[in-house]
Amino acid sequence: MEIRIGHSPDPDDAFLFYALTQGKLKIPGIDVSHCLEGIEQLNERALQGELEMTAISLAAYPYCADRYLLLTAGASVGEGYGPIVVSREEVTLPSLKGSTIAVPGRLTTATLLLRLALGSVKLEMIPFDQILPAVQEGRVQAGVLIHEGQLTYSAAGLKKILDLGEWWQAATRLPVPLGVNVLRRDLGGAVMRQLALGFKASLDYAFAHRAEALSYAQGFGRGLDLKTTDRFVGMYVNRLSLDCRPDGAAAMQRLLDWAAQEGLTPRRVPVEFVEG
Repeated sequence: MEIRIGHSPDPDDAFLFYALTQGKLKIPGIDVSHCLEGIEQLNERALQGELEMTAISLAAYPYCADRYLLLTAGASVGEGYGPIVVSREEVTLPSLKGSTIAVPGRLTTATLLLRLALGSVKLEMIPFDQILPAVQEGRVQAGVLIHEGQLTYSAAGLKKILDLGEWWQAATRLPVPLGVNVLRRDLGGAVMRQLALGFKASLDYAFAHRAEALSYAQGFGRGLDLKTTDRFVGMYVNRLSLDCRPDGAAAMQRLLDWAAQEGLTPRRVPVEFVEG
């Protein structure tokens, strides 16, 4: 049976999937192929149910919950940090409400957090790896950085205006849930459990062989050295990546409920996980 797995070409996902992508582990009876795409492209594909297993933004889950179940492993959850709003100059948060802010996609959790934090703002959708230069060049007044941009913005001469993870934790006293991994419901319980166990084994392998997994992940860091790659991976591949329950799961439900209450997602959905 062939299973297509979608994930982002960034260091934390590369670390998570290292064992499966590099043949360190095999899932019995299953041939795995990997689709590396930006998170917004993966979100859009999930809306159509194209991939059997994929990383998505938590913000996209209400749009595809009828097709997919969440995995307890592999979540990207920040504990006191998250996507960062940056600008070329020091500006106040109220002043940004009249500005155009670059965001990495309409269905990304970073965009949802920004809308919850600032209310109605002008958004421009820009691929995540082009937001930092867009702010540098003055094409937009501010931008929301995800992935390695969260660590490199200062060296690029940009100013942090707001850390959306800090804002979320202050508002909710919960970690900030950003990315999740999902399995398509029509695979059936037995296959889903097998894939869930295989993915968890991939995480366990990466944690047990951190040096070699980090060396592989560094190749997806767009210029990050090994030390910075280690720091970044450590931010988003943490204790809640091994099992998001209970804190991460509670944070996921809080975000989905708040978004639905504000009319920013089509409906309230419960977080539902693959059993076993």
